[in-house]
Amino acid sequence: MQPRGKIVVASQHYPPDTSTTAAIMAEIACRLAAEHEVVVLSGWPGALSDLQTGPGKPRVIAIKNRMAGKAALVRRGVSELLFAARTFFALLHELKAGDVVLTVTAPFMLPYAVAAAARLKGARSALIMHDLFPDVLVMAGLLKPGSFVTRTMRAANGLMFRALNAVITIGRDAERPLLSYAGMTRNKIRFIPNWATLVPAPRPVDSDNPFRKALSARFIVGLSGNLGFTHDPEIVFEAARLLKDEADIHFLLSGWGIGFERLKQLQAAANLRNVSLVGRVEDAELEAFLASADLWIIPYRKDVAGVSVPSRFYNLLAVGRPVVLVSEPESEAALTVVENGLGWVVTPGRPDRLAAAIRAASRSNDDAMTERAVRTALRFDRTTAMNAYARVIDELLHTANLSEQR
Repeated sequence: MQPRGKIVVASQHYPPDTSTTAAIMAEIACRLAAEHEVVVLSGWPGALSDLQTGPGKPRVIAIKNRMAGKAALVRRGVSELLFAARTFFALLHELKAGDVVLTVTAPFMLPYAVAAAARLKGARSALIMHDLFPDVLVMAGLLKPGSFVTRTMRAANGLMFRALNAVITIGRDAERPLLSYAGMTRNKIRFIPNWATLVPAPRPVDSDNPFRKALSARFIVGLSGNLGFTHDPEIVFEAARLLKDEADIHFLLSGWGIGFERLKQLQAAANLRNVSLVGRVEDAELEAFLASADLWIIPYRKDVAGVSVPSRFYNLLAVGRPVVLVSEPESEAALTVVENGLGWVVTPGRPDRLAAAIRAASRSNDDAMTERAVRTALRFDRTTAMNAYARVIDELLHTANLSEQR
């Protein structure tokens, strides 16, 4: 018999939004709806696909929301605060004792509203930790470690972690920074990594690939995805500059966000012949794009370990490509690369070492790396992750029921 109580999923990003966070939250909500009543509080209005509506699917309630660009920090902060406030009042209306509410750290003010509403209504709460704030803002240089804002956010986090019943991390490296907060205990942490959205299988390097056929170089180095505050676009461009005289190596750079805008500025000024820029690649073309490069770069800034995990990482492995990760060695992705022999890990801030790793990759004859990448991607499976989320929610529902019976 399933325990009483429903599940409420609170997320600013949800289909028809096409972001990675929206896709993840929709997968989780639909999986949970197979066994429980699920209500989604979404910050993204619009019609849902047939796969996300009907019997056995979540009931979606749109919360008024206005998104500002990431570069407009003040306006974005205000809009995120308003969304968190509206979600708080919607939760007060929807939640009952014995329910479970699940949320994510996007926007960063949303978990505070969720934890507070759950505590007031006698519900259980769980947070999926994609990014740890304010740590990620300190790492990006947007906040000082000892500033009033940083100290205030850390104090608020202590209260939030005390109120939360579970914190789901997507990287093993998140445990250390989490446990530095008052109110956080190890027994609340659950590790559930993200998964590859592409079917893991070797994709051959094909000269007729639409993204590759216009490039004459033998070895293509790729960059893809959202380049935000945690990423370092300049190390990639400086590595390209160091390799500009090596005609057999070419950089194919795609994405969006403030980091990609910086790449466009750098290329406009330098006009490197070994660099090609491509706009955001739509989902329908993603597989072809990821298969177009021989090597992929994930460029993080210094001190990113524990505060952010690259979701794109698993799809790079799924197509059978090695990676060069710019990160500290203790980060989740770096651990996975080293443990499974999937590529190279480079110290942040060292474009010379990134260039050396790319040069080494271009001369490598380790064909088994493709098989290792695909085999590793198979471990990061959607079904495995969904079952793990279901177990966490069932555990919270059961503890809520036991609490009601006392």
